[in-house]
Amino acid sequence: MTRAVELVHRHGDHLSVTATASGVELLRYVYRAEDAWEAPKPYIHPLRTLSGQVVTGYRPNDHRWHKGLQMTASHLSGANLWGGNSYVHGEGYLALPERVGSMTHAGFDEVSVHDGGVRLAERLTWHPHSGEVWAEETRRIEVHDIDDVAGSWALTWSSAVTNRREEPLRFGSPTTHGRPDAGYTGLFWRGPRAFRDGRIIGPDAEGPEMMGQQAPWLAFSGEHDEADGHATLVFVHSPGNDHTGAAGEHPAHWFVRNSPFAAVAPSFAFHEELALAPGATLTRRYRVLVADGAWDRDRIASAVGGLPW
Repeated sequence: MTRAVELVHRHGDHLSVTATASGVELLRYVYRAEDAWEAPKPYIHPLRTLSGQVVTGYRPNDHRWHKGLQMTASHLSGANLWGGNSYVHGEGYLALPERVGSMTHAGFDEVSVHDGGVRLAERLTWHPHSGEVWAEETRRIEVHDIDDVAGSWALTWSSAVTNRREEPLRFGSPTTHGRPDAGYTGLFWRGPRAFRDGRIIGPDAEGPEMMGQQAPWLAFSGEHDEADGHATLVFVHSPGNDHTGAAGEHPAHWFVRNSPFAAVAPSFAFHEELALAPGATLTRRYRVLVADGAWDRDRIASAVGGLPW
């Protein structure tokens, strides 16, 4: 049977996943260490639609540490695993290199191709600038549900972060430290420059007012430069995340902007800090649906409902 994807691993650098039928590289997962000021961590870039259009930005001139799709931690017990300047209440953003840490690739436990897609299972360690191990993460990335008729494919990202300190690990954001509407932390997507002023769509609302709100999914649709047409990315909470906090979990809220740039994050800690006890594990699972075209709310909702967890 012809497989839907091909996987190439350049050891020590990156893995790439290519759709067999079209020859389009759908994603490149880069795990080599990069500039220390940018809080080195693995990331996905480029991320592409089935037609080959790039839907991530990489090292834009406004924020060099924004790299495609990546797991981040902007305020972590005083450390900055986000990259660049650190936000300090009353003083703004300051160059504090002694706060900038890293997330380090430790090894792959699985790199596999199956008929419907790809599975990657990775171990990582999280470090402050001084280098101690503050946390260990097990990460799983899956490529699946490649649909040439619908013009879409799905990526599922699972992370389990275990606190290895002898005190609570505190996840925060610029908003928890005093800056309004800047609750970014956790899984973060930076869109390409052309996606500025794109359409933000939620299940029951639309536009920048989705900032800081709760919803099981959030979509962003933008128009390409160079190529005609649009693309839509849909970011989805797993039901197991309990993003509303109704069952005792810490609630999640959406960080989303379409100006001055396109960005989405299902924030770990938008309005209040999340404290992870010593030895405890924070587990989150997300899905990103990557689609050609400007999808409307009904089509997005149908696609989300048609991909069971």
